[in-house]
Amino acid sequence: MSVQISLGLQTDKAPGRYGELAAHAEELGFDGVSVFSDLWFQPSIVALLEMAERTNRIRLGCACWNPFLIHPVELTGMAAALYARTEGRAYLGIARGTWLDDLGVRPERPLGALREAIAVIRALWSGDTSGVPGRTFSLAPGVGLRTELPDAPLRVLVGSWGERGAALAGETADEIKIGGSANPAMVEVTRQRLAPGLERAGRPPGDVGVVLGAVTVVDRDGAAARAAARAQVAMYVDAIAAYDPTVTLPEGMLERVRESLAQGDAAAAGAWIPRDVLDRFAFSGSPDDIAEQAAGLIAAGVDRIEFGTPHGIDEREGIDLLGRAVLPALASLRTDTPES
Repeated sequence: MSVQISLGLQTDKAPGRYGELAAHAEELGFDGVSVFSDLWFQPSIVALLEMAERTNRIRLGCACWNPFLIHPVELTGMAAALYARTEGRAYLGIARGTWLDDLGVRPERPLGALREAIAVIRALWSGDTSGVPGRTFSLAPGVGLRTELPDAPLRVLVGSWGERGAALAGETADEIKIGGSANPAMVEVTRQRLAPGLERAGRPPGDVGVVLGAVTVVDRDGAAARAAARAQVAMYVDAIAAYDPTVTLPEGMLERVRESLAQGDAAAAGAWIPRDVLDRFAFSGSPDDIAEQAAGLIAAGVDRIEFGTPHGIDEREGIDLLGRAVLPALASLRTDTPES
């Protein structure tokens, strides 16, 4: 099976730019484009529908929508619109989300609620009107969408770093994304965490694809790319570094990163991140550096790699380098060759 490689875009662009970048990604040979649904940015469905109009092959989706901010019935409707515009080449990403405290949103039983949200979405998608019980999200019997749904199977991606979230993905999802990671060791950790859920659902090992994606900065000047990546990734390292059980951080590093972030100085925060830690939480450097990092993930058994924003010191140039230099370097590694 071929390892898929996609791009991840932040929703911070002018109208028309999303379609332009997605069309260019398709031309370069990428397998898909995801958009993020981070707080304080534009609604991701706007970008996705624009990209759907400009592409014909690549898969599109949001990684990830948050059911505590957008109700599952609305998520289902948006996914249906995207599936219709793409003729089925789409997916629905869902996650608990981060930074919800900034909004005063404090979900109770977040994983249980996430399970209910997925059940509601799948019931709506299938036209099942028997009802879905739940404490946070539920459907009354007889309730369903009053719109025609695409005749295509719904592919669900769950975003999660945790053991219980991975087990939930093993039961309910088609993919799991470890967002903010470029660490090959997390592939096996994630497969182990998926196993209990797969077993409970009677699904075979490997039935859920493992996706790793992270901040990406590529440039012919590898040192400049790493410096830019450090500033970009600092806020994510602050949020997720503690969830990676395979990484030992230098003593005091997180405290220094957080202090600099609190002062509004992302460059200073990133300067505290050493190269070995950076390589676990971002793709950065020259095209050869990025290809080497991606090759490590492929060797570890990843199913999809997602190169995330900003892609380069200059975005368009970074995407060009990823497509014209990194993808060709990985071509021979991405497809399993049957034994003769």
